[in-house]
Amino acid sequence: MPTNLKWKMILILAVIAVTTFYIIPTLTEDIPQFWKNNLPHDKIHLGLDLQGGMHLLLEVEREKAVENTMERKKGDLKKMLIKKGVRFIHLDRISSRKFEITLIAHEELEKLRNILDESFPGLKDNITQEGERRLTVELEISAQEADRIKAYAFDQALETIRNRVDQFGISEPDIAPQGKDRIIIQLPGIKDPARAIKLIGKTALLEFKLLDEEGSIEKALGGDVPPEDEILYQKKTDPETGRTTKVPFLVKKETLLTGDLLNSAQVRISSQFAESYVSLEFDTRGAKVFEFITEDNVGKRLAIVLDGNVYSAPVIQEKITGGSAQITGNFTTEEAHDLAIVLRAGSLPAPVTILENRTVGPSLGRDSINQGIASITIGGVLVVIFILLYYKRSGLIANLALALNILLIVGVLAAFKAVLTLPGIAGIVLTIGMAIDANVLIFERIREEIRLGKTPRAAVEGGYAKSFYTIMDANITTLIAAVVLFQFGTGPVKGFAVTLSIGIISSLFTAMVVTRVIFDYILLKKRVKALSI
Repeated sequence: MPTNLKWKMILILAVIAVTTFYIIPTLTEDIPQFWKNNLPHDKIHLGLDLQGGMHLLLEVEREKAVENTMERKKGDLKKMLIKKGVRFIHLDRISSRKFEITLIAHEELEKLRNILDESFPGLKDNITQEGERRLTVELEISAQEADRIKAYAFDQALETIRNRVDQFGISEPDIAPQGKDRIIIQLPGIKDPARAIKLIGKTALLEFKLLDEEGSIEKALGGDVPPEDEILYQKKTDPETGRTTKVPFLVKKETLLTGDLLNSAQVRISSQFAESYVSLEFDTRGAKVFEFITEDNVGKRLAIVLDGNVYSAPVIQEKITGGSAQITGNFTTEEAHDLAIVLRAGSLPAPVTILENRTVGPSLGRDSINQGIASITIGGVLVVIFILLYYKRSGLIANLALALNILLIVGVLAAFKAVLTLPGIAGIVLTIGMAIDANVLIFERIREEIRLGKTPRAAVEGGYAKSFYTIMDANITTLIAAVVLFQFGTGPVKGFAVTLSIGIISSLFTAMVVTRVIFDYILLKKRVKALSI
C-alpha cells in the first residue's frame, strides 16, 4: 500500500474517532467520571425553537437617554457657574434637549461662554431675551450630539443586557440588535421567565442623595414640595402578614454619587440578623467621592436610591473611608442576588419597553425535534435508495460518505458548542443533497472515462480531476453565501448558516478525500478489473 494512501486512511480514522468522542455525550448521559475529567463532555445545545424558552423584543427609549444626559449636564453646569462666580437667577430644563438660564447682567455672558467652551463643547447658546440688565439664554445640544448620545445609549443597553443575562446563568442566549432602537433576546430553556424579565428590564440607576430633614414631609405630601426636593418612597413588607406599605421621604434632587463608580456588588448575610444584603465596593474615584460625602454630612441621613425607590436611609455616623457601603431592605437571597447582578452589570442608560414577549413550551420543542429528525431520516433514506439503484456498488461508497458527513456535522456542532435550531436542521437536510450532488458529478465523470475505454484506475483519476474545479466552485460560492448570512443574519438565519457552512466543508472532505481513498484502496488492494458504477 502506498505511503500517502496509508496516511490518508489514518487521517480519516482519526477524524472519525475525534468526532465520535464529541458526539457520545449528546447520545447518552451515562458517562464515566474519568471521561468528564479528561475528555469532551459538552452536549449539543438546542435552540429556542427546539427546547422551548422565551423570546423578547425590547425597545430602548433612546430619547430618554438624551433627557438624562441633559439633566446631568444641567447639574454639572450649575455647580460650575457657582464655582466660577457667574451670577444667574435660575437654570431650568425647558425641553428634552434644551435648558434656559437667566443671567443677572450682560457681562456674565462672556463668562458663561468660556465655561461652555472649556467644559461643555456640545452645548450651543442662543440669546432669547435681553433686558436692561438681565439676559436670558437658551442652551441646546446639537442634532449630531443627540444622535451620538442615542447611539451610545443603545450600544450600552445592549452590552448591559448581555452582561445581566450572562450572570443570570442562561445557557447559549441569543441577544442581537434589530434596527436602531430594538433588541431581540432569545433565552432557551429558561425556567423562570418572570424573574428574567424583571432582571433584564430593571434600569438599575443607583443614586446616593441626602434627605431634606429641615423640610416638612407632611407639607410636601400636601403639594408644597420645595423646588430643590422630591418625594421618594421606601417599600416595606411585613414578614408576618406579607402586607406592603410605602414610607415617604423628602429627598434632595441633587445626586451626590451614582452606581457608575461601582467596582463590585456582592450578596452577604448579616451575622446578627441572618438577613441578606448587598455589599458595595466603589472604585478609586468613587471611594474618594464617598469619603468626601460622609465627611461633609456627618449626622445627616443619606438615602440609597435605586430606580427612584429608597432602599435605606442610614444616618452618617462618621467619615467612611475605603469605599464600602451596604444596601439593606429585608431581601430574600434571590432578590439580593438579582440586585447584585444588575448593579455589577451596570445601569441601563435609558428605560427599555417590552414590545413582544413569547414563551415557547417544551412540548412544541419536542414536536419540532421529532419533525426535524423525521425530515432528515426520510430525505436520507430516499437519497440512499436512489444512489444504490442508480450507481450500484459505487453507490455504497457514496452512502458511506454521506453517513460520515452527517456524523461530522453533528460532531463539529458539539465541539464548538453551537446551538442547533430548526433552521439548522434544514441546513443539514440541504447539506445531504449537496453532498450527494458532489458524488454524482464525480461518478458521471468516471462513467465518461470508462466509456472512452480507460482502465478503472485511470477512469477514477480522470473523474476526480475533471470534477474537482466544478465541485469547488459550487461549494465555495455557497459557503460565501452562508458566511454572509451568518455575519448579517440574526436568530434562525444564523442557525441555518452555521449548519450549512459546517456541512459544506465536511461534504468536500467526504466527497473529495474519503471516497477517493476508498476507490484507491479497492483498486490497489483488490485489483478489480471493472467498476460497478
